[in-house]
Amino acid sequence: MRHGKTFNHLGRQRGHRKALLQNQANALIEHKRIFTTLAKAKALRKYVEPIVTKAKTNSTHSRRVVFSYLQSKEGVKELYSTVIEKIGDRPGGYLRIIKTGFRQSDGAEMAMVEFVDFNEIYQGASSKGASKKKRTRRGKKKSTETTNDEE
Repeated sequence: MRHGKTFNHLGRQRGHRKALLQNQANALIEHKRIFTTLAKAKALRKYVEPIVTKAKTNSTHSRRVVFSYLQSKEGVKELYSTVIEKIGDRPGGYLRIIKTGFRQSDGAEMAMVEFVDFNEIYQGASSKGASKKKRTRRGKKKSTETTNDEE
C-alpha cells in the first residue's frame, strides 16, 4: 500500500527518477524553458524550487549543495550567474507551468515549464498594467465646488 506517499513516482524506480529530474533541471537551467508532460513538470517544480532557494545565498556550502543535486558545473555556473540575478529577489514561485494540450501519439497532457522572469511576453503585460491608474468600481465623488455652484 502507498499510505503517506505524497510525491509522484512517475512510474520509475528511485535511481531512474532521480536521474530524470536531475537532467530536466539541468535542461531547464540551461534553456530557461522546456516542454514535458504535466506530471513531470509538477515533479520538476518540487525538485527545482528548493535548489533555487538554496542558490540565493552565494556561499561555498550552498554551491556544493546545489552541485550535489545538479551534478553539472555548467548548470551551477548558469544558475548562479544569470538565473539568480533575475529571480533572486523573488520570495518563491520561481517556475511557471503552462498546459499546452495533449501529445498526439499517446494523448499525454503536455506542459511548458519556464522560469518566471525570463518570459518577456508576461513581463511586458505586467509593466503595462502597472503604468495605468488603478480603477475602482465606485464613481468619483463630486467635488465641493460643484455642490456650491448648484445652490
